[in-house]
Amino acid sequence: MLRPHAVLAPHRDRRHASAPRRWRPVAFAALIACVDAGAQSAPTAPASEPAAASTPAERPSGASVAPTLRSGARDAGLPVVIEADRLYGTPDLESVAEGHVEMRRGLLKLKADRVAYRQPEDLVRASGSVVIESQGNVFRGPELALNLTRFEGYFVEPTYFFSRMQAGGHAERFNFLGENRGEAIRATYTSCPAEDPAWILSTDKVTLDIDANEGRAEGGVLRFMGVPILAAPVLSFPLTDERKSGWLPPNVGVDNKSGFELAVPYYWNIAPNRDATITPTVMTRRGFGAAGEFRFLEPGARGTVQVFGLPNDREANRDRWSLNLDQRGEWQAGPAGEIGYAWMQQRASDKDYWKDFSEGLPSLTPRLLPTDASAVRRFRTDWGETQAYARVQRWQVLQETDLSARIVAPYEREPQVGLRQIGSAGGLEWRWETEANRFRNEDTSLQQGSRVHALGSLAYPLYPLGTPSWVVTPRASFNAAAYDVDQPMADGRTRASRFIPTVSLDSRWVFERETSAFGRQITQTLEPRLLYVNTPYRSQSILPNFDAAANDYNFTSVFAENPFSGVDRVADVHQITAGVTTRYLDRETGAEALRLGIAQRLLLRDQRVTPDDEPITQRWSDLLLLGATNVVPNWWLDGTLQYNSEINRSVRSVLGARYSPGPLRTINASYRFTRDSTEQIEVGWQWPLNAEGRQYASELLARDQAARDGSVPARITPSANCAGAWYTVGRVNFSKRDSRITDALVGFEYDAGCWIGRIVAERLSTGRSEATTRLMFQLELVGLSRLGSNPLSTLRDNIPGYRLLRDDAAPAASSLTLP
Repeated sequence: MLRPHAVLAPHRDRRHASAPRRWRPVAFAALIACVDAGAQSAPTAPASEPAAASTPAERPSGASVAPTLRSGARDAGLPVVIEADRLYGTPDLESVAEGHVEMRRGLLKLKADRVAYRQPEDLVRASGSVVIESQGNVFRGPELALNLTRFEGYFVEPTYFFSRMQAGGHAERFNFLGENRGEAIRATYTSCPAEDPAWILSTDKVTLDIDANEGRAEGGVLRFMGVPILAAPVLSFPLTDERKSGWLPPNVGVDNKSGFELAVPYYWNIAPNRDATITPTVMTRRGFGAAGEFRFLEPGARGTVQVFGLPNDREANRDRWSLNLDQRGEWQAGPAGEIGYAWMQQRASDKDYWKDFSEGLPSLTPRLLPTDASAVRRFRTDWGETQAYARVQRWQVLQETDLSARIVAPYEREPQVGLRQIGSAGGLEWRWETEANRFRNEDTSLQQGSRVHALGSLAYPLYPLGTPSWVVTPRASFNAAAYDVDQPMADGRTRASRFIPTVSLDSRWVFERETSAFGRQITQTLEPRLLYVNTPYRSQSILPNFDAAANDYNFTSVFAENPFSGVDRVADVHQITAGVTTRYLDRETGAEALRLGIAQRLLLRDQRVTPDDEPITQRWSDLLLLGATNVVPNWWLDGTLQYNSEINRSVRSVLGARYSPGPLRTINASYRFTRDSTEQIEVGWQWPLNAEGRQYASELLARDQAARDGSVPARITPSANCAGAWYTVGRVNFSKRDSRITDALVGFEYDAGCWIGRIVAERLSTGRSEATTRLMFQLELVGLSRLGSNPLSTLRDNIPGYRLLRDDAAPAASSLTLP
């Protein structure tokens, strides 16, 4: 039996449609967009749109992310389609549908027990189990009245669920106040089960203005486990992922140097391409301070300025501060090149700053703070690129009063000016560089002075077989330098120069064969390499050493022509280096299943220029061995070994293993050994502790595999199965030589389904008997925001394979403004 079906044309007197609009509604704004879709035609892209404004690379933490709904212009002729068990009414006046009613107009789909549509007023009244669905968002209520022309009306006692945030709530009434405005009376929001929510955001009234990209909540209270944790009489928040000025969630933490710390960031959206964050901070042991960050993005420049100030630190009895500046830019200087520049500067108030504020200096070497300004002019031609460059480099060295803990200050360059080129023509390949430097050091006992150097090489690659499978490269190169120093050298001179030539012959082969191994179809490669180098001896012992150091001995440096980095030292090597690598590649995926390698040097004469000025007479160098494999499912193993045949022992080794059977399950361990120097063991992990955690990890693994197979979308919707899941995370670095833990990171994560709790303790060594210990804890309200200190970046940086419990969940707005 066919259901009654009617197609009704709109009344002819309705007003003209508005211009096309584009927005990203979130939360209650989605209700406006969802119902408004009924008054819109199907989505159509405008013929042209203005380019998006440049914005800083990252928005503030917690900025809202919502699905995009694009509504086209209204169409006065768009019909209303109604299906129901019973249809009756008066033509061109009113139509009434009863029993399993389904009404469609454009993108609007409305279901109800009864729908009355008056054409002259373009008014819809729905009652009895009213349901509106759009892009996974669902709205339910007992009664809806809406004028589709003016977009005015109400929804009585609506409940709502937003698929992207996996959250929803209830309101006593929602009033439609126009096409892009509305208000919710006594509304709630949570991602927890409605019958007993662990957290809930409740308001007296929420007013939404999509055109102004602003929501305004009155009487907002956030409760967790029934306890109010945030409240304000009036709050405002953005409705899209565009930035908006306002207060961000507070950060809290505890450490042994500063005590309890509370920081409340304020985000200032200055312009589409500029923003700032100002963070007042209080530390129970130190006092009041403030941090600031300014970011900008211009057509030819981008940068960040970070400052921190702590007047009258009660622990140190002095003012404390730090500065971190990073600016880069480029501009076109004609069709053949451009000019680029960079300026980086880090400074701290005192030598102990890196100990007391370990997170305040974003540097891999927190005791060496650089000031580095450089500019490069590039010239491009058909045969290569030429660069002219200038640079000034200085250092602030945070030295210790304890002589055993002091570090060697690097030389400063004031200035560095040079010209370099890389090119090729007619089969020849060349590169050259000439540069002038003025070196200065804060340690006046070290030599200071100027150096002008020139480096160059000319190579002619040959292909005996006519293919890249075998290439032989003869090369001639030179290293020349002239010095003008402030203090006389050992022979009394203040000026000296030297010229050192080098010839080499490099031969590489790549052989392949198809085979089967480990139950797979495999492509095996065999890659031998032979390098001959001859550099004559030139005495350099009395010459200053401004920037040269011995290279680390590994599979890359063993095939280098000079075992020194920098310019000031060139070893008198006459040697042959031989090595071979074999790889097993999975033919289907291209993944590397196994890699093995071996390399060694043979000295043809004694080497007199060495790092410690002691001649090397041993003909055979240490043997290098390399191995890496993931043949065993879920295991990754790799290691390198440096073996000395004279003492028949390993002098250095690095071994690593990682076991990861799926997401949220990873254990990795490494062992580093250098004879007479260091011996360290490092272990890191993320692992479920209870049945709920293991079940959720297994579910993620199955869904990840299905996503890779293309059977389900890659995005994973959080499951209720994760409720009550416990996980442990951590990394421990143990020094066997000192018999102590040098650095450690240990924590726990608890996933309750609609909220996640994290507590992480970190210990960083700042000396043999000193360490900084801090405690980070965070409450993540799924679908809303994260509160507390943020340990996530620390976990990602320190635990290989770490994965967020909800890396696919997008939190809603959390930038709150107190008017």
